[in-house]
Amino acid sequence: MLKKIHDARKGISPILATLLLIVIAVAAVIVTWAWVMTFTASQTQQAGAVITRENIRYYGSPTSAAKNRTDIVIRNTGTADAKVVTVYWSSSGYSTLAKLTSTTDYDLTPSTGIISAGSSITITIKWGTSGVTGGVWSSGTTYYFKVVTEAGQYLELSEKAP
Repeated sequence: MLKKIHDARKGISPILATLLLIVIAVAAVIVTWAWVMTFTASQTQQAGAVITRENIRYYGSPTSAAKNRTDIVIRNTGTADAKVVTVYWSSSGYSTLAKLTSTTDYDLTPSTGIISAGSSITITIKWGTSGVTGGVWSSGTTYYFKVVTEAGQYLELSEKAP
């Protein structure tokens, strides 16, 4: 009787066990590969263009439109180039930003708008022109700016006029 019970308990065959181990190993490799690819892709995206504020400076007089301007210097600390395509401004907050018109309201140096990796660009807001800004900057007023790149990145910054 004991022999009969022992014969009834059979394990899985060595071939089936080997196949099961192979399937488990392949599944582990696929899961690891998917994780590595996702991690690598996210790290590569972060290493692109990274734009940061370097300086904002007001020039001229708040009572005279002559040579009245604001220089915004943006630096690209990333590893890829970026191109500035749009600049916005407001005197009351980020929710009321108005789009500035290139060449009428502001100039870019370099004029291509491209910020190479490790370099900077100067955006010169021309106050007192016939564009959006109109008049002159007011002393003590905080002005809000937003710079947008071709890739859709943006940098919001503000500075109180002296």
